[in-house]
Amino acid sequence: MTYQNLTPNLMVADVAKTIEYYEKVLGFETIMSVPCDEKLVFAIVQSNNIMLMFQDEQSLKAEYPQLAECGYKAGLTLYIHVDNILSLYEQLKNQARIVKELHTTFYGSQDFVIEDCNNYILTFSQDK
Repeated sequence: MTYQNLTPNLMVADVAKTIEYYEKVLGFETIMSVPCDEKLVFAIVQSNNIMLMFQDEQSLKAEYPQLAECGYKAGLTLYIHVDNILSLYEQLKNQARIVKELHTTFYGSQDFVIEDCNNYILTFSQDK
């Protein structure tokens, strides 16, 4: 057996607001969405090899009742490798909430960190 890939399914309060943020601010493309009762309850966005799923908090907790005891702000960060970090940083610094400015890490990569519209932490990184 070999693992093929990983696509996180993130619990969010508002799927439509989330995909709008990921499209307009981060340049992702929505490749699938699922409406229910006139609102989106699920969507998948993609940028190159990165795919993320977003699911409405209520529907995800209905699917996995054990999640009912926790909020959607769990201890999760996403670490995304990029090929032109300076360009991305310049693009995002006035559009996204920067929580760590562009810096060199102790292991030698260039990183910066944003908080998305759902308070998820996204670290963008480029190896030197």
